[in-house]
Amino acid sequence: MDILGPMRAFVRVVEAGSFTAVATEQNTTQPTISRQIAALEEHLGTRLFTRSTRSLAVTDDGRAFYDQALRALEAIGEAENAVGRRRAKPAGVLRLAASVVFGRLHIVPRLSRFLERYPDLSIDLVLNDGTTDLVEEGIDLAVRVGANSDGSLIARRIGLSRRVAVASPSYLKLRGTPKTLGDLQQHDCIIYTRLASGSAWTFVVDGRTVSVPVHGRYRVNSTEGVREGIFAALGIGMIPTFHFSDEIRTGRVKVLLRKHQPEPFPIHAVYPSRRFVPLKVRAMIDFLADEFRLDPRLSDHAV
Repeated sequence: MDILGPMRAFVRVVEAGSFTAVATEQNTTQPTISRQIAALEEHLGTRLFTRSTRSLAVTDDGRAFYDQALRALEAIGEAENAVGRRRAKPAGVLRLAASVVFGRLHIVPRLSRFLERYPDLSIDLVLNDGTTDLVEEGIDLAVRVGANSDGSLIARRIGLSRRVAVASPSYLKLRGTPKTLGDLQQHDCIIYTRLASGSAWTFVVDGRTVSVPVHGRYRVNSTEGVREGIFAALGIGMIPTFHFSDEIRTGRVKVLLRKHQPEPFPIHAVYPSRRFVPLKVRAMIDFLADEFRLDPRLSDHAV
């Protein structure tokens, strides 16, 4: 039998833990994936999974075969990648993940140039504000803002996210403009509930980090919601500058406390730790790094 297709399906089922998830990922049906696994089991003469209506578990033989199959597929991919590098033609489908706002504002508008450069590539973009499990969901590459805390992933810094404390002129007219960090505690601040530091904002003062507790009556789990809350005069927001196009320049929002800017966050391209990096992944990382370097909102340039 042609073992490569069923082997790839088996590896992805182990990683995703679901026949249905792999079928969706491969744009096929669950019975098709089941038939591939059954054929592989018959070929090997052993059961790779134990199945019930509610659970799917890998057998001991399945776990042993997974390790060998993964190494074999990586070796095949590395061989294909070597040929691809010679031909300089990245090809196939690149599954790329990013947060909703970042993807909408800074990845999607750039994709036409990328696809024009690499006509044999296509993009499967996954936008999610949560933390995506790259292996489980079959993601080739993710763009993440912040430190990489997952030791199983390789991270390459491709940009910088500078943050600012901002408010709308209408809010400032009503409540006044904070002059010091301590003044923030007298204001309504928009609380982004996914922020690792919680209801505290960090600033750099004389080279050291200062944490300022803040409070407000509007809390939201999306940076898009923070942005819209700033425009709606719901309070002062702490937000990356990449959320804005010309709103700062035109005065629709005002940057506050310029002498004490918050700590910037690195922007990383992250991908699963494997022995080789597919040419399509290298191509996207290099492309985004070059693009972000030219954008003041995504680089070391000042606001």
